[in-house]
Amino acid sequence: MNIETITIKEYLAKKGITFRESGKEIITHCLFNNCDTDSRGNEAHLYFSAETGQYNCKKCGETGNIITLAKHLGDSTKDITINQPYNKKYPKFNAKLVEICHTNLPDKIRHYLNQRGISDDIITSHKLGWGEFYGKSWITIPIKDSTGTFKFFKLREDPSVGKDKITYPKGSESQIYGWETLETTKDPLIICEGELDRLALLSKNISAITSTHGAMTFKKEWVEQIPTDVKIYVCFDNDKAGKDGALRVVKMLHETKHETYLITLPTELGVGGDITDYLTTFNGTTDDLFGKYAASYPEKIDISQFKPLSTHDLSEILGLTIKHDNSNKIVTFLCELSAFTKNAQFNISYNAPSSTGKSYIPTEVARLFPEEDVLEIGYCSPTAFFHDVGEADDQELGHILVDLSRKILIFLDQPHTQLLERLRPLLSHDKKEINIKITDKSQKQGLRTKNVIMRGFPSVIFCTAGLRLDEQEATRFLLLSPEVNQDKIKQGIIESIKKEANAETYKHRLDDNIERKLLIMRIRAIRNEGIEEIDIEDPQAVIDRFLEDNKILKPRHQRDIKRLVSIIKSFALINLWWRKRTGSTITANTEDIEQGFALWETVSESQDLNLPPYVKYPKI
Repeated sequence: MNIETITIKEYLAKKGITFRESGKEIITHCLFNNCDTDSRGNEAHLYFSAETGQYNCKKCGETGNIITLAKHLGDSTKDITINQPYNKKYPKFNAKLVEICHTNLPDKIRHYLNQRGISDDIITSHKLGWGEFYGKSWITIPIKDSTGTFKFFKLREDPSVGKDKITYPKGSESQIYGWETLETTKDPLIICEGELDRLALLSKNISAITSTHGAMTFKKEWVEQIPTDVKIYVCFDNDKAGKDGALRVVKMLHETKHETYLITLPTELGVGGDITDYLTTFNGTTDDLFGKYAASYPEKIDISQFKPLSTHDLSEILGLTIKHDNSNKIVTFLCELSAFTKNAQFNISYNAPSSTGKSYIPTEVARLFPEEDVLEIGYCSPTAFFHDVGEADDQELGHILVDLSRKILIFLDQPHTQLLERLRPLLSHDKKEINIKITDKSQKQGLRTKNVIMRGFPSVIFCTAGLRLDEQEATRFLLLSPEVNQDKIKQGIIESIKKEANAETYKHRLDDNIERKLLIMRIRAIRNEGIEEIDIEDPQAVIDRFLEDNKILKPRHQRDIKRLVSIIKSFALINLWWRKRTGSTITANTEDIEQGFALWETVSESQDLNLPPYVKYPKI
């Protein structure tokens, strides 16, 4: 019979056995053959897997799992089992259980909550409690639905044992924690990441709400319940999940016309620092929280400082760090900029042997773009990609949403074949939303099917040492190669020496360059404009010029013309404030058409030959 056990960490703590943690391993003195009687300091030889409970003594060779260890220590399986039948072991969740747990709150836990900035009044009014569930002790946080009815507990593990979080009953659907706040709140209102963070803010008389299921689970329909006359501040944890989750929420708020501000907590809090750390250990003030660390979203950028930007101007700015490769760096810049449109994106494949700098140009250009919009990816499987890039759209049903809208994807190596197959419809703009299924291993080593929804058209750049792409990929990409000549290599060596000789001085030189700073600000301003469509003022001029340049037409020209049009549209996008505009649509003019064809002529030969330019370059 399959049994579900407590973790090995919990069992060792329960038995009073001291241990230390190292990554995914737990290490303690051997419990079997006195192997560590002569060990000193932290030296120990019994190693456990924190995930599976499997153990192995590196000295005597004893092996087993939590069940064999329990037997060795005189315990039975019931002492380590947590999957007892629900209706026999666990009480029914209701308001009475909330009161029982609240009454049972021990002084040590009250003291712990006080240390986290939660006042006794808030502990009482929000019925925080203490109970035994799933074979462990938990802090109980009762959660109400929008009608004010208690729906479930959000449980937080005994802080002296661990940091696990779960709901009781299991499988409870995510809720806003603080529905009642939306009925009475006046600004400012903070959307934060966790229940205890919210309670710490309430203890400072700051209105706050949060989702009960993590950084990436705030729902759009909840946003629509927030009054539009209230200033909303979003403050999540200082880690990747928190930053991604905060951006996701402020974007939803912006779409619904809320006055929105993004709070970025001070870096002194470290990775993972949260609002509780800010209020307690950092002793941060509310004035700084809403002032010094808050910025309106989207940020206000003075566009009067910009001027029309020519191809020459753009090449000069990019040339600060990218020597030579004029066409390549401009095409790459336009490709990455095209991400900020609805469907005018195009894709690039840099093909060249190793050590020729094929990934340098796209990654160096990407440094100009907002960090949150760029995804640089090494070799990875489809499952790894979907988990790293996607978010849990429905945790209980195993749905993953991978929203690639307005994103720049740079693959630093040829993608996994199966991942490439799944991306093809997006690369060719066949369908804006695709449903696929993947299989994933569960914690019990079984296979679980997950539904993945891929949405949006990203700008994609491949960097590969392969000199020939599959025909299906070749027609979806512009083929480029970095230049390889003596002068470029010389300039690259000189630039590398300058950078390595004094990295700080080199960085300051770039950061202080006014034209580069303006380009970075210009990119952010373009993104904030929310351009959806780009029309072409004189489509017949494009038709006539393309047919004149291509007397003999080939099937691939049907895709080439789409890339050429995207380049033309990208030239219009970079100068959008000097183009005709109606709502979220701008119009490319004759100048954009001329610049587009001039740039296309420098890269079109490789597209016709279906070979990367490196093949025809002279070898050094």
